[in-house]
Amino acid sequence: MTERFFGTDGLRGAVNVAPMTVDVALRLGLAAGVRFGRGARPHKVVIGKDTRLSGYMFESALTAGLCAAGMHVIMTGPLPTPAISFLTRSMRADLGVVISASHNPFSDNGIKFFDAEGYKLPDQIENEIAEMVLNKDMAWPYPDTAHVGRATKIEDAGGRYIVYTKSCFPPQLTLAGLRIVVDCANGASYKVAPLALEELGAEVFRLGTDPNGMNINDHCGSLCPEVVAAKVREVRADVGLALDGDADRLIVVDERGSILDGDQLMALCAQSMMARDELPGNMLVATVMSNMALEIYMREHGGKLLRVNVGDRYVVEAMRREEAMLGGEQSGHLIFRRYSTTGDGLLAALQILRILREKEKPLSELAGLLKPFPQKLVNVRVEKRLPLEEVPAIGEAVAKVEAALAGRGRVLLRYSGTEALCRIMVEGEDVDKVGLYANELADLVARELR
Repeated sequence: MTERFFGTDGLRGAVNVAPMTVDVALRLGLAAGVRFGRGARPHKVVIGKDTRLSGYMFESALTAGLCAAGMHVIMTGPLPTPAISFLTRSMRADLGVVISASHNPFSDNGIKFFDAEGYKLPDQIENEIAEMVLNKDMAWPYPDTAHVGRATKIEDAGGRYIVYTKSCFPPQLTLAGLRIVVDCANGASYKVAPLALEELGAEVFRLGTDPNGMNINDHCGSLCPEVVAAKVREVRADVGLALDGDADRLIVVDERGSILDGDQLMALCAQSMMARDELPGNMLVATVMSNMALEIYMREHGGKLLRVNVGDRYVVEAMRREEAMLGGEQSGHLIFRRYSTTGDGLLAALQILRILREKEKPLSELAGLLKPFPQKLVNVRVEKRLPLEEVPAIGEAVAKVEAALAGRGRVLLRYSGTEALCRIMVEGEDVDKVGLYANELADLVARELR
């Protein structure tokens, strides 16, 4: 049950539907407080959220549980996920909590944790917390009345994060003269992202900066980069930036309105870092979803691509293990380990803008480093999550498609870590065949796993 409780990025689901209910959030607060509040000294936790209407109730429930367990709670209000990671470290807190469902619609919400160093919790600790939450007979070790926690709000949290992100941009450079469109998805970055860019000197055109609790990710942000692309062309901007609801991922648009995904951005950053000898072993860490073109690009330029499971937490784990300095996902999570412990859309944008400023060339000239192979991704809703290798019909079909691709493409089937979906990805040089193979596999998976 613990494996199903936490997904690849914490707990997530539809609001007021188990497990995303306030009673579960209360127990999560208690469990996290018990796990991280051990010892006699006072313990602190930083809680942030995005702009979802349901954030208020989960914030209250988590705070109640944490305080009841004896932890002091510091609330930041709406802030990007990476800002909570940063503040947890800088405030010497024992735990960081983010209430967000990232790029999902407002009807969903989620809860994820960071440790004292700003890293997402490993599976083992998540499972310890889950066991307490799911144990109906759990006897909570409540402290005496004098040792319950207190809750406070930090008013300048956004300003602290802006100062931090600006410190990751070369002090001798500014963004003066650049016209930048930024779409904050009506989410957690709606205040801090435009302000950080303006303080560095850019002329900023704002999109998705009027949250009302229900319009987060609603036809805006990184899931709809065509909105930014249209605005870039309209105002003749130099670059467009599209963030998701919790601002831990970034999609970029060049001055022509062409959309650049995480793979293309990683290639650009890897090239720049290799040229400055800032990429140890010339290693880039990405996931199994990254395009083959990125792998080929790194190999042809003396580099190496290390693939890991989907989820920026697994990218970060591999980066720490291999002492790599750059990693990310095709979806737009970019991790610069010199500066951050998790994906950070605003920080990543500033690294792209640094390259743009240093080269003084249009982004379209700088970012055309790889031509992605045609890739088709199909999501199939499933009722059963059988190990895919134990379903003979699926294994045989995958082997047949891989044989047809003849080493110039690949097939990837995996279950979503947050939804009842099987994700089917086919990649190859012929776009028509890629689509055909993906749809055939999707039909088969739907039949076998319903």
